[in-house]
Amino acid sequence: MEVYARVRRAVQVDGMSIRQAAREFGLSRKTIRKMLAYSVPPGYERKKPVLRPKLGPWLGIIDQILEDDKSQPKKQRHTAKRIRDRLKEEHGFGGGYTIVKDYVREARLRHKEVFVPLAHPPGDAQVDFGEALVAIGGVEQKAHFLCMDLPQSDDCFVIAFPAENTEAFLEGHNQAFAYFGGVPRTILYDNTKIAVKEILGDGERKPTQAFSELQSHCLFAAKFGRPGKGNDKGNVEGLVGYARRNFMVPVPRVASWENLNAHLLEQCRRRRERKLWGHEETIAQCFERDREKLLPLPATPYPACDKRTTRVSSQALVRYETNDYSVPVAYGHRQVLVKAFVWEVVISCASEVIARHVRSYGREEMIFDPLHYLALLEQKTNALDQAAPLEGWQLPAEFPELRRQMEGRLGKRGRREYVQVLRLLETFSLGEVTAAVKQALRLRAIAFDAVKHLVLCGIDQRPPKLDLENYPHLPTAEVALTRAADYQVLLTQEAQ
Repeated sequence: MEVYARVRRAVQVDGMSIRQAAREFGLSRKTIRKMLAYSVPPGYERKKPVLRPKLGPWLGIIDQILEDDKSQPKKQRHTAKRIRDRLKEEHGFGGGYTIVKDYVREARLRHKEVFVPLAHPPGDAQVDFGEALVAIGGVEQKAHFLCMDLPQSDDCFVIAFPAENTEAFLEGHNQAFAYFGGVPRTILYDNTKIAVKEILGDGERKPTQAFSELQSHCLFAAKFGRPGKGNDKGNVEGLVGYARRNFMVPVPRVASWENLNAHLLEQCRRRRERKLWGHEETIAQCFERDREKLLPLPATPYPACDKRTTRVSSQALVRYETNDYSVPVAYGHRQVLVKAFVWEVVISCASEVIARHVRSYGREEMIFDPLHYLALLEQKTNALDQAAPLEGWQLPAEFPELRRQMEGRLGKRGRREYVQVLRLLETFSLGEVTAAVKQALRLRAIAFDAVKHLVLCGIDQRPPKLDLENYPHLPTAEVALTRAADYQVLLTQEAQ
């Protein structure tokens, strides 16, 4: 470039002729004229396409192979080497690998998709699920986290669940709406089966029942991306990767899912203070424009549960997914409604809630509430020691001692009375019944009626009436021993 500038200056400023400049700089006059025509070297310019005399007859075959590859799995598409081998084996191609490789690279670049930059109005959102490894209570497992992104401000919300299912999808929306303080006007989704029941021939989506109910409750409009085209919702796709790399690295090790979601919520709040590339405002400042366009929150959150009707088994169990949950034995063989929330399973019969259990995400597990079976055990006391619902039921040490003394004094009837004592837990708290059992053992009032009386006295904060020490005004009852001679009175009266 230095010589280029010296030649141009010598001719155009100093008045040197082209012939003299060619002699002075050792260049041809044609080169000197090109230097004078362009202020900088113009570079090489191709006048016509590259000729491929050896490859030309097979270009159509290569193009067809590349076109067919678009419908094949990515890991089973042709490489340039495989295309060259097929041309050689099937079509008698005699050229080398390099010319095939160069053409395949150019052809793939020509067909590579180009995207249109998109503008996002305030109040719109995008939603997607992601996966990451977490450790909950010392157990490593996969977390399914829902991300909601507001593309205009790039504000985000992330919440994790044990599974990607309907109830997690619905609960994630409820929590996201509460975090943003409103409902986005339009939300863009992929074609998840949780929301889309069927894609019709004209491209219309037939929504699921749960998704339709959520829309009706919150009043947002829904859009769906093209199948397999993640770029249609590129903002939330990027958020999924960002959250995994920044919110969950290193792998979160927490005591519970509540702790994990508290951590994710704090990360979302801290991110609001960032300024994104090319922006002069923080995410929180940009979010104010989104906030103005959000729809108001519904009066109550949508019930985020999966609903199913089923029948109670002969063992008072209700199956949901692969697990069995207990209900009171009085509802055996009856039709019930199961509402499966993310963290809880609620079972109802005729509009009455009959059972609540912590949701299990294991497989083929039986989740019992011992209180559900006490009414049956009162009738079948011989099954008390082998009753599966009572296995692992941790009761204070006073309860086994009460049972031992009841069975020692009353035999089989003592076992039934012990079950009756346990049934007090259906009405009263464990603390109240435990206090009564302790007092009964201390007073040696080893009977169900005594324990129940002590429970009621403890609640009413009044002294028990198991003795007369607190009532000195009442006469003391005296019972004399019966003698055989006393019956002579009866015989005398009959003779008269």
